[in-house]
Amino acid sequence: VAEPHFELYMHDILGGRSPTARPITGLLGSIYSGQVPFAKPVGFLPPQGGVAIPNANGAIPTVNGLNGIPLGTGLAGTQFAGPNPNGVQAQLGPDGLGLGFGTITVINDILTLSPELGSQPIGKAQGVYVASSVDGTTQMMAFTAVIEGGEYGDSLNFYGVYRIGAALSKLSVTGGTGKYQNACGYAEVRSLIPSGQNVIDGAEMLLRMTIYLRY
Repeated sequence: VAEPHFELYMHDILGGRSPTARPITGLLGSIYSGQVPFAKPVGFLPPQGGVAIPNANGAIPTVNGLNGIPLGTGLAGTQFAGPNPNGVQAQLGPDGLGLGFGTITVINDILTLSPELGSQPIGKAQGVYVASSVDGTTQMMAFTAVIEGGEYGDSLNFYGVYRIGAALSKLSVTGGTGKYQNACGYAEVRSLIPSGQNVIDGAEMLLRMTIYLRY
């Protein structure tokens, strides 16, 4: 059995004063009634004079008490109404599309060697994830883990599908720079309950990435 090279903890934070993930486009809110998606630059806390995009039922979306987080965003799962056979809650628009399907979220997530958000950061995960299924169960992820402090600008590239609610997902390592040049392999990704959730400014999703490499 191959031994992992190392583990990283990825902190994906929606909302709050310092979000590391931000949805930038997608089929969200009340666009089915004629509203242009994100006609105004809407954040998790609406800008002055702005209004949070409501969900299909007209309610302002809320996650962990935070207003303005649209349905179908983030790595923690959806907040849709009504169960489906897979046990994941889903709500469809009039055209049959999941309200979060196609949502693109850009990330600048903090990477640490221990699960605590306040522990020493070693770099950033920079890239995107895209809601890639109509029932809100998967996110296609493409990002680079940039390791800070490396003499040669060390980084690793990841690509694959993260399955929300699954015990384990796997992402491919598609290369890197610095000491990870020509690296290939995969990462096992597991979701964890964030430590200190009650003091996090925003809604945090914590991922543990166990990385296996070869050259």
